[in-house]
Amino acid sequence: MKILPLIATTLFLATAHVSSVEPPAPLGPVPSARQLAWHEMEFYGFVHFTVNTFTDKEWGFGDEPESVFNPTDFSAEQIVQTAKAAGMKGLILTCKHHDGFCLWPSQFTEHSVKNSPWKNGRGDVIREMSDACHKTGLKFGVYLSPWDRNFAVYGKPEYIAYYRNQLHELLTNYGPISEVWFDGANGGDGFYGGAREKRNIDRKTYYDWPNTWSIVRELQPGAMMFSDGGPDVRWVGNERGIAGDPCWATLNRADFSPGEADSKRLNSGDRPGTDWIPAECDVSIRPGWFYHATEDTRVKTPEQLVDLYFKSVGRGASFLLNLPPDRRGRIADADVNSLREFRRQLDAIFSKNLAASAKVIASNVRGNDKTFAAKNVLSDDGKKYWSTDDDVKTPELVLDLGKPKTFNVVSLREFLPLGQRVEAFALDQWKDGQWAQFAAGTSIGSHRLIRGDFVTTSKVRLRITQAPVCPALAEIGLYVEPTVKEEKK
Repeated sequence: MKILPLIATTLFLATAHVSSVEPPAPLGPVPSARQLAWHEMEFYGFVHFTVNTFTDKEWGFGDEPESVFNPTDFSAEQIVQTAKAAGMKGLILTCKHHDGFCLWPSQFTEHSVKNSPWKNGRGDVIREMSDACHKTGLKFGVYLSPWDRNFAVYGKPEYIAYYRNQLHELLTNYGPISEVWFDGANGGDGFYGGAREKRNIDRKTYYDWPNTWSIVRELQPGAMMFSDGGPDVRWVGNERGIAGDPCWATLNRADFSPGEADSKRLNSGDRPGTDWIPAECDVSIRPGWFYHATEDTRVKTPEQLVDLYFKSVGRGASFLLNLPPDRRGRIADADVNSLREFRRQLDAIFSKNLAASAKVIASNVRGNDKTFAAKNVLSDDGKKYWSTDDDVKTPELVLDLGKPKTFNVVSLREFLPLGQRVEAFALDQWKDGQWAQFAAGTSIGSHRLIRGDFVTTSKVRLRITQAPVCPALAEIGLYVEPTVKEEKK
């Protein structure tokens, strides 16, 4: 399903109705145009690559010599093609991690690729990665660590100008940027130009975040900004890739700032919430974020990745999976093989919607207008949705499949431009001449995947059991995971 951009949605709502029936009023905060575009991505990748790859560390101290960085066979094309084959819609590159080493020839520091032996100091990882992404149709994002354990004046006011200068370089030299990732790790011990000391900062005030964020808004207005509390997308509260259940897309943003995290609330969101700030589930395909040869046998299995997909995308969040290049500058074979099988399994599940030809009957349709018809939940263009009269907040929808069909995955989506409206729902199967419940849940939002036992039935009923307003449901799908026996046929 395609989620309709906000401007187009406004035009649709204003011009597409031929009757006098008005669409439902939006509920609470709603996503911006950039957030709607982000929701469409669902699955994209992280690329952690720097001096740590060659020192076998996770966090560099900042005193690593530039000569350490020297990939033997770097290939942005291999990294990007691996991501694309896995079904990722974009990549976010760690342009500068906490160690302060820059993967581009920044004019504001000597601690960068320009002083490394790689390509005799004339290389630019950002250029090659951004070009490969744009050529392949993947979106490209940048990670610029606010903490810099190398730079001499970190912790002093002068550092903010340095940081913003580097941000300006990344946002003006590498084409469209889809997301800017602001890490919450800030302050501590480091090299700091040879001082080798511990420097603490006030995370809430030191970076003057509102003015730093304004640079992104000015230079890349379509870019999402990530931090613990947004302003566009929030951390999910863990690095295991698992969203809460429920995981509301709304949050009381005033309670959060970068580096100040209430993990439990970030994991579930706030209902009601003051701002639309959905969750991003970050996790690495390996135990570490950077490549370590000792972890070659500890790559997540395809089955583990499928499970993470259901527990991130399937709970209304996004799935940000880290793919760390090895010392060649390529994604290792073990990672590639796991991703390939993960994609095959996921495609096998969602290749056919068993509800596509179902007859759909609703207990109520808004104004009896076909614009809000029950069958809209089977549409795939993102512009249509089923809704009810304002006073009908707990309606029912029946899918008549015509004959018994077997499934174990149910997919639901709300029409996001109208907000997150459903607070609880239940699913029933027609069994032995009566309805029998087989699943229930809370939030739906951008995407809700219910994965459970196999059900064989000729009719499925969706009941909205709790909502403050009438629903606006854009999709229902029924899918089946192939069994081992079926896969061998």
